Amino acid sequence: MRHGHSEANERHLIISTPARGLSAFGLSHQGEAQLQALLDDWRWPSPTRILHSDFLRTTETATRVATHFGLALQAEPRLRERDFGDFEGGPDCRYPDVWALDAQDPEHCEHGVESAASVAARMQGVIASLEQSLRQETVLLVSHGDPLQILLTALAGRALGEHRARDALLPASITLLD
Repeated sequence: MRHGHSEANERHLIISTPARGLSAFGLSHQGEAQLQALLDDWRWPSPTRILHSDFLRTTETATRVATHFGLALQAEPRLRERDFGDFEGGPDCRYPDVWALDAQDPEHCEHGVESAASVAARMQGVIASLEQSLRQETVLLVSHGDPLQILLTALAGRALGEHRARDALLPASITLLD
């Protein structure tokens, strides 16, 4: 699940580091409304466990879902936002600059950006550890747009540089994996 619409989305800012993302830039009013609508019309298997990025926007999203289902939360730092390096705190119009570089080389770290390959490795690490320890459970992972796009691209066996060729994951959207 991608987190609900956030204050960073509302302000068109890139918030990608723990220094800013852990304690600020939570859900916007729009994000709260999205989550309420999602929970009112839940049509996916009910989760038995919820793991989430420890950023505020994902923690607030996961908390709403956990409360609805009466579940505990488990923070998982490997589900954090992709670090956008020098673009941290800047306008979100810089995302396409990074994505263009990703398309050329998913290993690039230009501008101090975490490479798509690194994001894929840590996100796939979460999946691998869950498959070993929680096989019989329905686990909801709450993360961020770019890491989830990259993860889904990797799981589909596609080149990581193609992660933006996928339909964008909307805030408060759920993608079912089986």
